[in-house]
Amino acid sequence: MEEFLQDDLAIVAVPIYALAIFLEMRWSRKRDPSLYRRDDLIASLAMGALSIIVEILPRLAALAVMWQLHEWSPLRDVVGRQWWAWLALFFLDDLSYYWFHRSNHEVRLLWAGHVNHHSSQHMNFGTALRQGVGERLHKFLFWLWLPLLGFDPAMIITMISLSLFYQFWIHTKAVHRLHPWVEAVFNTPSHHRVHHGSNVRYLDRNHGGVLIIWDRLFGTFSPERDDEPVVYGLTSNIGTDSIPVVATHEYVSIWRDLKRADNWRDRLRYLFLAPGWSHDGPDKRANTLRAKAL
Repeated sequence: MEEFLQDDLAIVAVPIYALAIFLEMRWSRKRDPSLYRRDDLIASLAMGALSIIVEILPRLAALAVMWQLHEWSPLRDVVGRQWWAWLALFFLDDLSYYWFHRSNHEVRLLWAGHVNHHSSQHMNFGTALRQGVGERLHKFLFWLWLPLLGFDPAMIITMISLSLFYQFWIHTKAVHRLHPWVEAVFNTPSHHRVHHGSNVRYLDRNHGGVLIIWDRLFGTFSPERDDEPVVYGLTSNIGTDSIPVVATHEYVSIWRDLKRADNWRDRLRYLFLAPGWSHDGPDKRANTLRAKAL
């Protein structure tokens, strides 16, 4: 049961993350003193800890469902721990993450569980740990198709953990751009800085985990431009480091909009359309703003 609650990679990663944050803070003292702010970092660490706690029961439930789906799979005796199975799972896991992440940005109810990851106005390794809390409740739904293809739950959870470990390192301003071939295939610090941007050009772009190819394929890619520096944070920043507010502010906003709506059709739109839609105001969804601006 213990392996279901916390994988070995996470245990090893914690001191590595702590060391990386310490070294980046030292680096920032001379290069970019504004890179870290104490209360912002504390809020990020709190969100990371809270996300681990909230994920415990959903992870247990997902593992139980995965084991049953794997038992039903006609491929369970074909797909094992072969090298080609791990390679195939790498791509399928990354595709699952892309749609999970993209959905978190394009469905407001899901966005409410992911938004706290974007609420920091700083881009650093601490922000990487400011994980979405509410998204832990629906996260694993996007991976339930993989055990039907014959991949066992232990493989799937391992690949998810490896992907998250990789993604920690792309939350930095210390790396400008890598070799063009690397930038073409992999999610890099440059690509992920775009993802955290509140600029209209950058909104809801670059959702990939390890690979950037899905964004290029499905039309959600945007390069980082030297003539438009990334502005980090939300289009309307919350202006506080209060941990309860950081964790729940978008749920509160949704509730207020639901009460303002005149009918159930609009209430459903507030829940399932992209953030920014309003029944009685301007349409501030990312694609609408981008079409007007660009």
